Amino acid sequence: MNEGLPIREYLLVALTATVVTFLLTGVVRRLAIKVGAIANPRARDVHVTPIPRMGGVGIYLGVLGGMALAHQLPVLRRGFEFSYDSVGVLLAAGVIVLIGALDDRFELDAWTKLAGQVMCAGILVIFGLQWVQFWVPWGGGADSLGSVIVLNQTQGALLTVIMVVVMVNAMNFVDGLDGLAGGLGFIAAAATCAFSLGLLGSSGNAVEAYPPALIAATLAGACLGFLPYNFQPAKIFMGDSGSMMIGLMLAAATTSASGRVSYTQFGASDALALLSPLVVVAAVLFVPLLDLIMAVIRRTRRGESPFAADKMHLHHRLLEIGHSQRRAVLLIYFWAGLLAFGAVSVTLFDNPAVFWVFGCGLVIAVLVSVIPRLKSRNQGV
Repeated sequence: MNEGLPIREYLLVALTATVVTFLLTGVVRRLAIKVGAIANPRARDVHVTPIPRMGGVGIYLGVLGGMALAHQLPVLRRGFEFSYDSVGVLLAAGVIVLIGALDDRFELDAWTKLAGQVMCAGILVIFGLQWVQFWVPWGGGADSLGSVIVLNQTQGALLTVIMVVVMVNAMNFVDGLDGLAGGLGFIAAAATCAFSLGLLGSSGNAVEAYPPALIAATLAGACLGFLPYNFQPAKIFMGDSGSMMIGLMLAAATTSASGRVSYTQFGASDALALLSPLVVVAAVLFVPLLDLIMAVIRRTRRGESPFAADKMHLHHRLLEIGHSQRRAVLLIYFWAGLLAFGAVSVTLFDNPAVFWVFGCGLVIAVLVSVIPRLKSRNQGV
């Protein structure tokens, strides 16, 4: 990365979001109890006692605090002056938190929430935050690796809406263990921020690379500030107000970082660099997206609605094979971090050692995942 990157400013913004979230989540918890936003144990749940939810309000307040500080810092204020990405994200996130808070209290139906998600994605598009081009590995001439597809306004808006809805529901589906969604949100946002800083450095501090790093930094800080309340045993759940907001902000950050990048700057000979934005988008949410796809397939095969609840998510399966709740959460953290930061490292550092480290981490992750099953088989013998 180039010297002069505003890394200290981004760290300060993230730390501010962490502190604000940590200080205000306790207040939000008391408010949730007062208004009756309580998660009572159900057959598919892991917790056994009623726990307040609506913690997403505290996370949003942390993001708001971080953004407010960034607007006062002369270096980061350039991002607000150049585009409306950050303002659009704050507005869309505020609306989706409100929808989620109503669901945390009154249990809205799935179609109402879906309509709200589409509306919030539309807010992002209205503020200019949408995909305009992306690289595909086909087409082009004999000397070209693939081609760049330029989207019109309608196509870009549709792709943005689809990405927001998918990421929002992926984070919502995976929110089943104490600290799981918050930790994954932190890992995904931190990886996206690292990738955005890489783009910022490679572009010579171009101002268009400021908003995605800011969106990701504030989200990472807010998720970190929420974890002390949410890690097992949880004192408060983030609820749909939190999981939907995390999914929306991740979609916004990756769209801002990847949807408008000039792929031609990497050179046609470097396919990995051309694919890097899309690789990072897929990697940072690989675990919840895989869980979402498996859940939809499983439920439709049984003739049920894709939105029907069950107790067969990835985290439930880890509990079944013998992992404790904390160890299952930490294991999913490890998998998500390995995939996210592995993808970022490969795109930012041209060093073969990165592949060796990633391979060793993959072996360790597989071994740790299956140890309880191997132990039970040996004991059975």
